[in-house]
Order: sequence, then C-alpha cells, then structure tokens
Amino acid sequence: MLRIILIGVLASLFFSSTFVLNRAMSLEGGHWVWSASLRYFWMLAILGCWLVVTGRGRLGLDTLRLFRKHYLFWILAGSVGFGVFYALITFSSVYAPGWVVAATWQTTILATPLVLLAFGRKVGLRALALTLLIFAGVVLVNMEQASGAKLSVVLMGALPVLVAAFAYPFGNQLVWEARQGENRFIPSIDHPAMDDSVCRVLLLTLGSLPLWVLLILIISPPLPSTGQVVQTGIVALCSGVIATSLFLYARHMAKSSAELAAVDSTQSMEVVFSLAGEALLLGHVMPGFFGWGGIVLSMLGLILYIAMQNRP
Repeated sequence: MLRIILIGVLASLFFSSTFVLNRAMSLEGGHWVWSASLRYFWMLAILGCWLVVTGRGRLGLDTLRLFRKHYLFWILAGSVGFGVFYALITFSSVYAPGWVVAATWQTTILATPLVLLAFGRKVGLRALALTLLIFAGVVLVNMEQASGAKLSVVLMGALPVLVAAFAYPFGNQLVWEARQGENRFIPSIDHPAMDDSVCRVLLLTLGSLPLWVLLILIISPPLPSTGQVVQTGIVALCSGVIATSLFLYARHMAKSSAELAAVDSTQSMEVVFSLAGEALLLGHVMPGFFGWGGIVLSMLGLILYIAMQNRP
C-alpha cells in the first residue's frame, strides 16, 4: 500500500504543472481550447517517440491494432477520461487561480467511491465519510475565492472542475474494468498493451482526439502563440506522460477497490504543489484563513484515509 501511495504522490507533483501552466497561459491570453487540445497532440508525438526509442516499436504497433479493434470503447474512455476531464479543467483556469482549481479538483476523491459503486464495486462507509471531510475543505477554498468576486465567475471556475472530477475516474475505471474482464457491458481486453502504462495512456490519448478536433472546429479559437505551444508541450511531458503513466501504474498495482481509492486520494497533494508553483513562478499571494483551512482539511482527510486503509 505504501509503495503505490508514494507513486501517487510523485504523480501529483508532475500533475500540478497542469494547474500552474494553464493559469499562466490563460493570463497571457492563450485560448483554453489550445491549452487543452495541444497537450494531447504533443502527447501523441511524445508517446510514439518514446516507444520507438525504448525499442518497443512493435508494441506500439500492436497498441494501434488494439485501438482499431476496440475503437468505440477507446473513443468513449478517452473522450470522457481525457477529453471531457481536461477540457473542463483548462476552461476553469480562465476564471480561477491554479491552486483553487487544484483544490476543487480534489472532489475527484469524493467522486471515485461513487464511480466505483456505479461499477458495482464495494466501498467502505468510512471511506465515504472521509471523502466528505476532503470535500468540506474544497468548499472552504472556494468560499475564499468567492469573496469579492461575482457568483457567476466563481461558478464558472468551480462547476466545470466538479464535472471533471467525475469524468477522470470514470474513464480510468472503464480501462480497469476492461482489463479485469468482469463487466458484461464492457469488452474484455486481454493484451500486453494493457499491462504497459505508456500504452494505456497512448490508447486513451488516441481515443480523445476526435473530441479535440470537434472542439477546434466548433469554437474556432485564434491561433496559439509560440509560447503557448511550448508550454503545452511542457504540460504534455510532465503531466500528460510522466504523471499519468505513474498514476496509471499505481492504479495497475492496486488489487482492491480500497487500494484504487487510496491511489486516487493522493491527488490532494496537487493543491500544495500548485500553490507553491504559483507563488514561485507567478508571484501570486498566499491563501487567507479559509484557503488555508480548506487545504488543511483536505490534507487531514488524505492522512486519515491512508491510516484507515493501513489498519489491520
């Protein structure tokens, strides 16, 4: 348990680059559609090159064949788990600082047990109680953000993240269920690519591409600047490839619903990392009383959650 938790925390460190750089691009005038979609186009190139450089080009070709065989499943899982999730996260960065988005994102810890229950997996009542503690912390953070701001602006910064918090674990759980082969509504996929975290990210990335193309065609955003292209490349490498691979690897190691929920709960560390990143790189002021109170509650919920899972 401790090992997968540490891997999850490391993943959250790289994930935090998303919130900091998305906010930076938004402040510089970059359109959120490009901040979202370019990340996945970068990821496609990075993942393909990585498989070739590491001598796994044949596995990469097998992964493409696997995508073609189950393309409807991968488009569904990728569009929800990567597309809907990240489009809403980047949209929120237009209206709220990165650390606030990261804090609100912690509702995914509340969403995960509900998603697991929707898939027929058992989740302990104590785990649900502790997720409510974390959610209370999220409410406090957004109460501070609401001070002196229009309600509509606060809602535009918070509500999309709440939806994204359900979309991400739902997409990941679809992949987990397909690998387990126990759900009659989801195709059973027994393939070497399912045991490789890079290949799983590649499959979900490929599945998300139709959504990105559709968004670009419908919204028609102005062309991105060179700086935005470079920054989305950094996000793609740090968050999209390194963090996601680490996170999915930790989830792959999980042998029970409790361990799956524990891995997902490590994402609360993203708040701390995002806060530090914005203070150092963007010069943002530190949170006030409610902000710190919300962060402490979220962290306390995570610590108690881990302690509960490690009890004999």
